[in-house]
Amino acid sequence: MSRKRVVVGMSGGVDSSVAAYLLLQQGYEVIGVTMQIWQDEDTAAQEENGGCCGLSAVEDARRVAERLDIPYYVMNFKREFKASVMDYFTAEYLRGRTPNPCIACNRFVKWEALLKRSMEIGADYIATGHYARIERLANGRYAIRSSVTEAKDQTYALYSLTQEQLKRTLMPVGDYTKEEIRAIAGQIGLTVAGKKDSQEICFVPDNDYAGFIDRECGGPASPSGNFVSADGSVLGRHRGITHYTIGQRKGLGIALGHPVFVTEIRPETNEVVLGEAEDVFSTELSADHLSFMSLPDLCGEAVLTARIRYSHAGSRCRVVRTGEDSLRCEFFEPVRAVTPGQAVVLYDGEYVAGGGVICAGRK
Repeated sequence: MSRKRVVVGMSGGVDSSVAAYLLLQQGYEVIGVTMQIWQDEDTAAQEENGGCCGLSAVEDARRVAERLDIPYYVMNFKREFKASVMDYFTAEYLRGRTPNPCIACNRFVKWEALLKRSMEIGADYIATGHYARIERLANGRYAIRSSVTEAKDQTYALYSLTQEQLKRTLMPVGDYTKEEIRAIAGQIGLTVAGKKDSQEICFVPDNDYAGFIDRECGGPASPSGNFVSADGSVLGRHRGITHYTIGQRKGLGIALGHPVFVTEIRPETNEVVLGEAEDVFSTELSADHLSFMSLPDLCGEAVLTARIRYSHAGSRCRVVRTGEDSLRCEFFEPVRAVTPGQAVVLYDGEYVAGGGVICAGRK
């Protein structure tokens, strides 16, 4: 009986490297692949960032593959990444929204494009080094389950994966803590055992989102406009809406004698609304572009836990279906900085129930 073949997305980091090793130990035929998606960084940027998909990742991944004695390839997905991630990122900021490009990359590049290419070369599965677990539930559906380590849990960015993608995916790292993964890497002699984690968006390593968008647009992407209060009173001038996000306090470039926060961005009038700390809290949000995972659908309402950003611990809420592709979350306690463009991910205990893209928050 032939072994099952799995293509492991190898970023050059410790997590995906150990994922490949664990799958070898489980008896799979493992093929390592690094996805070439945007790499045009210079040598200094490579050495400084060592991100999940920079050119420097290729050499690290290649060395790991040699150490594990597995085939290794680099696959070019630049076109898919540009269309589904970079262009999306730019367009959302110009709409006054704050996108999460990692979610788009996971759904349309790291899974959709890689899975298709992997199936073409005879693979049974793809695998990643994400801190999450995949289980098939009693209702027959596949769902993402929280990893054993809350500190590194990456389920939030995976909520939009489809049933077919989950069926064909392995995530062996989800059963371990980060410390255990580093220890395994050290024990088997991987040079990436102590490699630092990438924290920034890979294609904006300097964290200057507005500067990136300007370069993508070939010049200033958004003109300066007015800071206003909720009632429309002009408070000062802003540098362009791409410089701001909901809840922001630092870097506003305006002095009003007390702390103020971005509470709304109005692209139609090119205004950024400022308010007090309490104005950043909401009791409701609406979302669309829905995706369901452990739940096959949501016909009425349910009480679930919602995370409104990657770093959010989660808040209990009543989730109400409001349309074919829309829902409303009514929070039991106000939540801070509900941000259009970010994902709201819904959990039923440890399992991802589904989620969507935030449209708006309401008091």
